[in-house]
Amino acid sequence: MKLFKENQSRLYAIGTILLWSSAFVFTKIALEYFSTSSVGVLRYLCASFFFFFLVFNKKIGLPKVKDIPYFLISGAAGFSLYMTFFNTGSITLSPATSSIIIATAPVFTAILSSIVFKEKVRLLGWIAIAIEFCGILVLTLWDGVFTINIGILWMLLSAICISVYNLFQRHFSQKYTALQSTAYSIFAGTLLLLINLPHASVELSTAPGRQIFAIVFMGIFPSAIAYLWWSKALATAEKTSDVTNFMFVTPFLATLLGFLIIGEIPTLSTIVGGFIILAGLFLFQRVKTDNIQKMGEKETEG
Repeated sequence: MKLFKENQSRLYAIGTILLWSSAFVFTKIALEYFSTSSVGVLRYLCASFFFFFLVFNKKIGLPKVKDIPYFLISGAAGFSLYMTFFNTGSITLSPATSSIIIATAPVFTAILSSIVFKEKVRLLGWIAIAIEFCGILVLTLWDGVFTINIGILWMLLSAICISVYNLFQRHFSQKYTALQSTAYSIFAGTLLLLINLPHASVELSTAPGRQIFAIVFMGIFPSAIAYLWWSKALATAEKTSDVTNFMFVTPFLATLLGFLIIGEIPTLSTIVGGFIILAGLFLFQRVKTDNIQKMGEKETEG
């Protein structure tokens, strides 16, 4: 049963990371016309409409009054603040530098989970994370480009925001379904982003069809569906780090999708860094599987 739940969480995590990786490509397309603030609010408005129909059909009701402040914090961390920090950091950072900093989110999540939920990551697990981080370094710093400026602080704040969101989703899984926790958080995050709607409406009125499609796609798939799957992955995983560890693969997949969708040719650094990332991920998951098998043997012996 534990192996089934673990495999289920992995499938949800893999699907989520694949959709999130596509967001890098479609964001690039959307930013050919829209401003960064407009992309944020329009993307999550689409996601909110998608969830509104799901919530209406499922009749999931409203969250408990005492939990509303927590959903506001979750929405702010995972959506409104994350988008604000990420877009601000992107102004002064190269994409390579941005991706390596965002890739630290699983590390922040593992550290915060060990503090909040008392979850333990074995030594080999940390070694696996270190290997994956080295892969990110190879993938993004192959040419030795790393710009030190205030943008790094904004990107670190973005990574921390995603980590905080992960913890809230893990907490909500104890009393809410994945659909409920994701929908309430996205509604809250979108509400906080509405300050950018007047400017976004002006841009939307004259936007080309290609960019509108990119916005709608990101709202439905990398935002709505991906975050719903992400909540399910966190809810079915034994430990938060078992799921968030997959986030290290995002830059590698984003590069591959960039080649397939907009013709960006992957470099040698992508190939080498990608293999290192996958090796670290394999080690982390191998350690986890061995632990589950040992637990099963002990239960059988008992």
